[in-house]
Amino acid sequence: MSQVVMYCRVSTADQTAAHQVTQAEAAGFTIDAVVADEGVSGVSTRLVDRPQGRRLFDLLRRGDVLIVRWVDRLGRDYGDVCEVIRELMRRGVVVKTIIHGMTFDGATQDPMSQAVRDALIGFMAATAQAQAEATREAQRAGIAHAKTREAAYRGRKPSYSRGQLDMVTAMLAQGASISAISRDTGLSRQSVYRIQEDPAEAEAILARWAA
Repeated sequence: MSQVVMYCRVSTADQTAAHQVTQAEAAGFTIDAVVADEGVSGVSTRLVDRPQGRRLFDLLRRGDVLIVRWVDRLGRDYGDVCEVIRELMRRGVVVKTIIHGMTFDGATQDPMSQAVRDALIGFMAATAQAQAEATREAQRAGIAHAKTREAAYRGRKPSYSRGQLDMVTAMLAQGASISAISRDTGLSRQSVYRIQEDPAEAEAILARWAA
């Protein structure tokens, strides 16, 4: 009997697997099982090298459906994401995303449908890699920026958490509107605009207050 499994990667204390499951259920999915990796960096650790990532591969069977919030949950860069999705399709697992409602099914036989599917895999994996690189660069710039400021000066307390900042960064990379980001993160439109205009400063503010 086929099952619907959701995989969650939770990299910070501000994120929770329960929140991602709630998003999936709001999108209309009925989840049979949840596999979650907590405290794992998606930009440095392959899915197969994560403790629960290995369990996920053992759990999934032909005909199962795997739900992920976005394809960046499945790998650390372009090549890794593509490899994971194609391996899952070879095993007969259908991969679906919450964001944009994408479906990747290896059982597709129509050549045109296959071409479109493979093009989407490449496009979304490239988006995931660009987001990861942007996040790493913003973090580096934010830390460097924070170190050049007066050690005792922290300024106004940030209106966002690490989890909210990561979510804003991801949704901006995916082309989401300011209104949609504001709604999904619970931040004001002004806060989202400020993060969009200066992501390095946004990282610097968090770094100062975390010190």
